[in-house]
Amino acid sequence: MWPGRSTRGVTRSLAIALLSGLLAAWPLAGLAQDSADETDAAASGEPGPTASEVAERFDCRTLGNRPVPESAREWLERSLWANHCYAFQARAVRIGSDGVRSLALSHDVVEGVEREVARFLDGPPVVFERRGRIGRLSWADGDGATPASPAGLVAHLEAFYRLRLSGEERLANRNAVRLDIEPLDELRYGHRLWLDKATGLPLKQILLDERGRVVETFQITQLNPPRLHRGAIDLDRRRPAPDDPWRPGWLPDGFISKPVQTRSPRHDTAIGHRVYSDGLATLSLFVEPVAGQEQLMPGLHRLGVSHAAVRHRELGGRVRQVVVMGELPPRVLIRVADAVTWRAAADDTAP
Repeated sequence: MWPGRSTRGVTRSLAIALLSGLLAAWPLAGLAQDSADETDAAASGEPGPTASEVAERFDCRTLGNRPVPESAREWLERSLWANHCYAFQARAVRIGSDGVRSLALSHDVVEGVEREVARFLDGPPVVFERRGRIGRLSWADGDGATPASPAGLVAHLEAFYRLRLSGEERLANRNAVRLDIEPLDELRYGHRLWLDKATGLPLKQILLDERGRVVETFQITQLNPPRLHRGAIDLDRRRPAPDDPWRPGWLPDGFISKPVQTRSPRHDTAIGHRVYSDGLATLSLFVEPVAGQEQLMPGLHRLGVSHAAVRHRELGGRVRQVVVMGELPPRVLIRVADAVTWRAAADDTAP
């Protein structure tokens, strides 16, 4: 898959990103994964978040009292909340360029924290699990409120996508509403979603490239009766933006740095990693020093339904490897990699 030799750190991070992409195919999850840093701190008895950082909460019981959505925007917002508030078990299939895979999926909420598990049922045995809270759309900005993704995401998306209802169908023995999400430019992919009429849970998703061709299909084939969580779920705490010596000099309009923990003492601190998203499409950006022959080969690489652009560039007084990956048109990934810049005043030894 990757010509040449690969650095241990980036390869490990890419593997994690690819597994995360599995749950990204689990449509519109919007989960801020608990970081290893926070887990390590809890295990060691170190102080947790301060009172001002304590997570806000959303009461899932309010979903049961809301009227049936009528517009495309209302259906999308209902689906965003449903992904967090319903506990369920399901069987699904994923169809992509790498073939057909069947999966077992589960989602539950324990003490306000969500837990998602995806397990491949054929091929190499792979299980991916993550726990977390409802992710926010952006980093905290001073004392200003940072909206949770389900609350602020739809308005943000409407500037870059056209939302349209396209009739009803029956999937997995359940009635579904089809929602088309069409990009307003050629810098991102389109989506078709089939949402369960009773709950708003996504039953099927088709990813379309900039030419309208099917890239990936993800469909639930069996859904055990979902159960609405009778309590509150936590919103991710407000996180201050990191002070990186590098930054992307160009991103497609609407892409924002996501407030997710991307560094852990368990991993190589020489690797810089940030995640950017327009609320639907996501790209991961890795920056690390090039050391000897331990490097990825520059160029464009295919990773299942994703692509990765690799560049070796002089940044901060030394050659660094820049890797950009995501389910976006390849030319977008290449442009992002070519546009990474370094602050002149930054320490050249920084990652």
